[in-house]
Amino acid sequence: MASSLQQPQELAFKGNGSVYLTWEDLCVTVFSRAQKDGTKSILTGLTGYACPGQVLAIMGPSGCGKSTLLDALSGRLSSRTRQKGEILINGGKKKLAYGKSAYVTQEDTLTWTLTVKEAVYFSAQLQLPSTMSESEKRENAERAIREMGLHDSTDTSIGECGQKGLSSGQRRRLSICIELLKRPRLLFLDEPTSGLDSAASYFVMKRIVQVAREYEMTVLSSIHQPVSEVFRLLDGLCLLSSGRMVYFGPTSLANEFFATNGLACPALQNPADHYLRIINADFDEDIECGGAGNRLGTEEVIDLLVRSYSSFSTCKQMKAFISEIHKHDGGPTEKDGQATLFTQCLILTKRSFINMYRDLGYYWLRFAIYIALCTGLGSVFYNIRNSYNFIHERGSLLMFVASLLTIMAIGGFPSFVHDLKRDRLNGHYGPSAFVVSNTISSTPFLLLISVIPGAITYFLAGLQKQGKLEFVYFTLVLFACMMLVESLMMIVACFMPNFLMGLVVGAGVQGLMMLSGGFFQLPKELPKILWKYPMYYVAFHRYAYQGLYKNEIEGRVYFDDHEVGGPSSAVDGETILRDVWEVEMGYSKWVDLGVLFGMVLVYRFVFFVAIKIREKSAG
Repeated sequence: MASSLQQPQELAFKGNGSVYLTWEDLCVTVFSRAQKDGTKSILTGLTGYACPGQVLAIMGPSGCGKSTLLDALSGRLSSRTRQKGEILINGGKKKLAYGKSAYVTQEDTLTWTLTVKEAVYFSAQLQLPSTMSESEKRENAERAIREMGLHDSTDTSIGECGQKGLSSGQRRRLSICIELLKRPRLLFLDEPTSGLDSAASYFVMKRIVQVAREYEMTVLSSIHQPVSEVFRLLDGLCLLSSGRMVYFGPTSLANEFFATNGLACPALQNPADHYLRIINADFDEDIECGGAGNRLGTEEVIDLLVRSYSSFSTCKQMKAFISEIHKHDGGPTEKDGQATLFTQCLILTKRSFINMYRDLGYYWLRFAIYIALCTGLGSVFYNIRNSYNFIHERGSLLMFVASLLTIMAIGGFPSFVHDLKRDRLNGHYGPSAFVVSNTISSTPFLLLISVIPGAITYFLAGLQKQGKLEFVYFTLVLFACMMLVESLMMIVACFMPNFLMGLVVGAGVQGLMMLSGGFFQLPKELPKILWKYPMYYVAFHRYAYQGLYKNEIEGRVYFDDHEVGGPSSAVDGETILRDVWEVEMGYSKWVDLGVLFGMVLVYRFVFFVAIKIREKSAG
C-alpha cells in the first residue's frame, strides 16, 4: 500500500540533494486559429507539489492535459505554447543541472540491434563522468539492470516491435533503466504503462516506486487508466479534467473526496476507472449524485467537484505545504560530471558501428542491391568502344553512376535520429558528438559500397585503363556523392515527422539537383532563373559529372569510326569536354573532388544546425 503525501510538519530538506517541486496557478495556452482570440486553453490555474521518495500520478481522460502538465513542469513545452504561473524547485526559481532530472517518453525509442547489457553500458559510458573508472561504470550499469528486474535478460537482443526480443514491459523497464544511471533527483514519466497488460503494468510501477523510495527520488508520472493494483501503489493523485484540477492529494483520500460529493466508488470496483468515468466530458451522460436519485450531467458534476475541492481538507493542506516549501531556498545546482567530447565521440562511434553492422537492412541490403545494379549497368554498357561515335554512351554511363547509384542512398534514411532525439532530451551528449561519430562509423560501409560495386561497373564497361589513379578517383567521387546524399537525408530527417515523408522529400530534392546538374540540359541552355542560378552551382551533381568526365576523357584522343586514321578525324578529349558537355576546363578534376568533400562538410554542419533548430522549436 502506498504512503500518503508528505504533510507540512514532515517537511525536511535533506542534505542528499532531494527535490521538492511546486507549481502555483499554472496556465498553458496554445495558438489556435479556430478560437476567436487565437488561443486555446490547455491547463487552467493548476497548483500542486511533488515530494522526494514518492510517486505522484497525473491522471485524467484523454486530452485532459496530462502530458502538457508533465511537459510544463519539465520545461519541455513547444514554442507554440504560452505558459503562466510559478514553477519552483525547493522554493526557488532555479534550473536543475545536468544529471539531476530525467524524462522518459511514452515511446520506447531503443537501438533494437543491441542487447540489454550493451544498451545500458553504452549509455552509462555516455552519461557518467570520464573521471569514473570503467569498472565503476559497469557496476552502475549492472545495478540499474538489477533494479529494473532485467538481470535475466542481459544478453537478450532488444529487437524491433513484432520481432523476437524483449517484451513490451521489458522494453519499458529498459527505457527507464537507462535514465536511472545518473540517479536523477527528479524523474518524469510519460505514460509508463501505456500498451502494457495489467501484470506488466504492475511490475513496471512497482519497480519505479521501489527506486523512488530507495533513492529519495521525486517521481511524476502521467498515467491513463491504471489497474487497481497499480493505483494502490501511488502516493499522490493529480486528477485533471479538461485542463482543470478536480482533485490533488493522497490517493488514499480520493474516495473520501468523491464520497463527500455523493460520488463514492462502489465496492469491488477499480477506483481509477470510477473517477475517470465520472470526469470524462467527452461522453455527456447523467450521473447519479447522492442517494436521493439526484442526477447531474457530466459537465455539472465536473463543475461541482472543482468547486468542492477548493474547500476540501487536502486542498488546504496542499497550500500550507507549498507555503512551507517556499520558506526555503535550496536545491541541487551543481552540475554532475559528464563524459568528455572525445569519449562521447568514441562511444557513439562504436555504438553506431555495431548498429549499422547488425542491421542487415541499413547497409548490407543496399550493398547487395548495388552489386546487382552495378552488374546490370556494366552489362548494358559492356566494353564501350574507344571512339568518338560512342562518346555519348560513355557520358551516359558516368551520369548514371553519379546520379542513379547515389540516389539509391536515400534508402539510408536515418532511423536512428529517433535515438538522437531521446538521448538529447536528457542531455546525454551534444549534437557535435553525434555528427562526428555518425560520419566516422558510416565511412567504412560507404567505402565498401563505393569500391566493390563501383569496380564491377568500371571494369565491365571498360572505362579508363591507363592507370590505377583514375579508378581511385572514380570511387572517391562515388564515395563523396553517397556521403552527400546521406548527409542530405539526415537534414531532412530532422524536420520530417515520419520515414515515408522523409524519403519523398529527399528524393524530390535529389531530382531537382539532377535536373540542374548539366547533363539533361547543357549549362548554357539552362534557364538562368532558378535552374542556372543558384541550382546549377548548388547541385553536387555538377561537380560529380564534370569530375568524372575529366577523369575519363581528359588527355585522350578519340577517332571517328568512319574515318579511322584520317588526320581530320582525331578529336582530343579537351575539345570533347569543352564543346560536347560544356565542362569548365579552368581547373583540374581534383578541384571538383575537393568541392564535393567540402560540400560534405557543409552538409554535416547544416545537419548540426538543423538539430539545434529542431530542439529549439520543440521547446
